[in-house]
Amino acid sequence: MRRVHAIEDSFAFRGHMRRIEDAEQTREFCKHGMTHLLDVARIAWIFNLERGLGFDREVVYAAALLHDLGRSEQYATGEDHDVAGARIAADILDSLPDGLRFDADERAVILAAVSGHRGACADGEVVVAPRAAEVPTGEADDRGYMGSARHASGTRRGEGAESLAHLIKEADNRSRACYACRVRDTCYWPDERKNLSIDI
Repeated sequence: MRRVHAIEDSFAFRGHMRRIEDAEQTREFCKHGMTHLLDVARIAWIFNLERGLGFDREVVYAAALLHDLGRSEQYATGEDHDVAGARIAADILDSLPDGLRFDADERAVILAAVSGHRGACADGEVVVAPRAAEVPTGEADDRGYMGSARHASGTRRGEGAESLAHLIKEADNRSRACYACRVRDTCYWPDERKNLSIDI
């Protein structure tokens, strides 16, 4: 996952992560460091596979790694982190070295997921992404994935963006280990939203 590593290795990504970690040093509730981002990425990838949504792994991981970066601005200025996050994510994606950039379609879907990951999403609701450039079963696409009706780039521009946003939102919510949290009773999340048992 060379493109995902390029995001994680970028100066801007690391700077925003440091600012978030500094701001959350005394936070009692869930934090938004690398552990959280990777939990979201892995859960979103599991859902993507289980539901046959067909998103490219690097697209899912990129959206997950970038989805909360706007918290650095939220803590500093009060700007909503999904709004700030889309701006930050665009800058990071555009700064990746040649050969490691996401194409225009992938970039659009990633940014839509970052800006839309806080939108309304009922439990379990994920809109299936429309298929583009499907790869026949048993054949490899341009990234070496074996086909099971998986599309090569994640989706076409504008299509499936809501799907990835919903996927990231659901993975974000499901990543919280409320059942083992010592401050669960003082958390602002309502009980019906809390994860009170292990189910993923």
